[in-house]
Amino acid sequence: MKRNDSTALVQVPTPSTAVALRDAPKESKLTLAQGDVVLSNREEVRNQLPDILGRALARAWLDDQFEREFTVDPLKALADGGVHLPSTMFIEVSKTTANRPKLVVYERQHGSKFKSRVFYLQLVMQAGK
Repeated sequence: MKRNDSTALVQVPTPSTAVALRDAPKESKLTLAQGDVVLSNREEVRNQLPDILGRALARAWLDDQFEREFTVDPLKALADGGVHLPSTMFIEVSKTTANRPKLVVYERQHGSKFKSRVFYLQLVMQAGK
C-alpha cells in the first residue's frame, strides 16, 4: 500500500499521465469581430478596421478557404464575418514578391473617379538580435 506524505489541507489526486486525443473540429470558427460591426464613416473605419483586418490576415494565414474568398472579394468575406463598411469604401488585396498579403483600404465618393487611400496593412517579417 502506498503511503500518503502530503500535508495539504485538501487532498488532490495525482494527475494521470494518460493523454486523451480528440479529433480536431471540422470547421473552426475564427471570428473577425464580436457580433456585427457596422462602420458608417471614414473615422470609424480608420479606428476599428485595422484590428479587424489584422484578424482577417491571421485567419487567411491559417484557413486556405477563407484566404481564397478574402482575396477574391474582401468586402463579401468581411460581411460574411459580420463586418460592414460604408458603400464608399473598398479594399484591394495584393501579394508582395515575398507572397505576403497587402491590404489597401480606399474611399471613393459616389460619382467620382478619384480614390483616396485611407490606410494599408501588410504582414512584415522582422527579426532582431
